[in-house]
Amino acid sequence: MNATTVSTTTLSQNQSDCLEVRVPVPLFFTIGVVSLAENLLVVLAVIRNRNLHSPMYCFICSLAAFNTLASLTKTCETLLLVFADVGQLDQKGSSEKNMDDVMDSLLCMSFVGSIFSFLAIAMDRYITIFHALRYHNIMTMRRAVAILGVIWTTCGVSAILMIWFFDTTFIMICFIVLFLVSFALIGFLYVYMFMLARIHARKIAALPGRRRCWRQQWGSSSMRGALTLTILFGAFVVCWAPFFLHLIIIMVCPMNPYCECYRSLFQLHVVLLMSHAIIDPAIYAFRSAELRHTFRKMLFSSDWRQCY
Repeated sequence: MNATTVSTTTLSQNQSDCLEVRVPVPLFFTIGVVSLAENLLVVLAVIRNRNLHSPMYCFICSLAAFNTLASLTKTCETLLLVFADVGQLDQKGSSEKNMDDVMDSLLCMSFVGSIFSFLAIAMDRYITIFHALRYHNIMTMRRAVAILGVIWTTCGVSAILMIWFFDTTFIMICFIVLFLVSFALIGFLYVYMFMLARIHARKIAALPGRRRCWRQQWGSSSMRGALTLTILFGAFVVCWAPFFLHLIIIMVCPMNPYCECYRSLFQLHVVLLMSHAIIDPAIYAFRSAELRHTFRKMLFSSDWRQCY
């Protein structure tokens, strides 16, 4: 709500021929509810299926949980905006402002958590591909739980700081820097992985008989996992980048009428941001046969609780 108010106020202060694009409230609500249901399904699938109790799926479950948090936050915010439009809530009231701050901080928490979850998944894939024989010694479930504890603690602290310093430009700068640095770091890691994978593929091709066949199967499975995470991160960048470009424009040219045409699309950027939580579970289901099987059991089998 704070971000929406800032965008609308900035637009009203300038003169421009670009009208603000309004997205119907039912669309916001529908996206929020669908994404909430999808990500809860992913979390439940990972919890119920013992075959998915591995570090990588724990990190994926964490990513889905952060997406669930974002979906729940935006859905509640949409409901509050509806109540405010009909006069049931005062947007300038102290309690409403506190609720708004909490929801903005939770959205911040979900963004930071998604970034850190992607970093954890990228490192897990790197170890899986290039340290396969030592993977289970390096990436144990205890270490995975410890990593998740650090991620969620860091995100909780960032949410508290968000409440204290939301109105400062410092928060926007931190968001933008975190997004760009994380994008560069994960992008470099994936490029490095695929370059090394090509070298390993040439070495595997030179191996004799059965050993070559086993290594090819292992390499194919590992690279499939890396490709899945690359698709996930690409979807994250596409969905969040317009929103961060919006923040950059607010800081660089807040009163420039030439920037208003892009700022007028703010609600579309929010829709794209929310759609990310819908896209991720679809990618999981498309790329993971085990998750597809679990989803079918959960949705269409009456005795799915006894299947695991």
